[in-house]
Amino acid sequence: MANILLTGGSGFLGRGLMKRELYQRAVLVGRRPVACNKFVEMSLDSHADFRSVLIDVDVVVHTAARAHVMNEISPEHSSLYREINTAATLNLAKQSALNGVKRFVFISSIKVLGETNIDNKPFTHLDPLNPQDTYARSKAEAEVGLRQLSDKYDMEVVIIRPPLVYGENVKGNFKKLLVLCAKEIPLPLASINNKRSLVSLNNLVELITICTSHPKAANQTFLVSDDFDLSTSELLTSIALAGGFKSKLFRVPPLLLRFIFFCIGKMSTYERLCGSMQVDINHTKKILDWRPLQTTSDGLSECWPLTE
Repeated sequence: MANILLTGGSGFLGRGLMKRELYQRAVLVGRRPVACNKFVEMSLDSHADFRSVLIDVDVVVHTAARAHVMNEISPEHSSLYREINTAATLNLAKQSALNGVKRFVFISSIKVLGETNIDNKPFTHLDPLNPQDTYARSKAEAEVGLRQLSDKYDMEVVIIRPPLVYGENVKGNFKKLLVLCAKEIPLPLASINNKRSLVSLNNLVELITICTSHPKAANQTFLVSDDFDLSTSELLTSIALAGGFKSKLFRVPPLLLRFIFFCIGKMSTYERLCGSMQVDINHTKKILDWRPLQTTSDGLSECWPLTE
């Protein structure tokens, strides 16, 4: 069985991974202690020396990152994203390659391909990089650098690009949707007819685990989802239903809704709510002979009750 080094064990995804015995035996690296077999406290940056924690490691699973935060557009934020998501990733990957690590699994983001689908065509693993903000650019630059390292050194690289991830103790934008549904606030979103992909924490954890050892995962890029896409209105209704609340959506003509968001200077919010972001996971299913096991309804149920 492979010896694994895991970063980001205290984060949302990391906590999901830590429920598996495989990662309980892993070496965990990070700034916040995690209950596990071996935790090493250290900063993940472009200057860190990882040699001591890479001894006898076969696979690195790199989930640590500066998470995407809306409206972070200043030069300072841009440099932080690049330092943590790009430079630190490539520093760890290069040292991994030089110390005999066989495989590096990198959790990227679907945002490296863009914010919304073009001509309603779902994203595929073959689409060109098209990042639209500093977070997405930092992830895209890390992907490019990892491919270059893989070409130069004898280390396999696996890149996984998840869309919106949800599950127990979810944070960020998805938690904001939970709060809105719990308050049963009327929202003018019933007429939205888009499609968006999302992935439950359990389905993503399962895919990552497969990618640590599957021989066909070597040097591949995988998109992941529940393979069940929803419109924004369907998602809000499903979230409310899973939590035992009533969905109070009402209809506003899409053009009027767009005009309202334009007038208040929130077009980026409009695109996230009303634009489509579907992913095609046929490549992932075919190469790995994998299917998402958890249904979206079951995954949404695990988001409740709300936690602090």
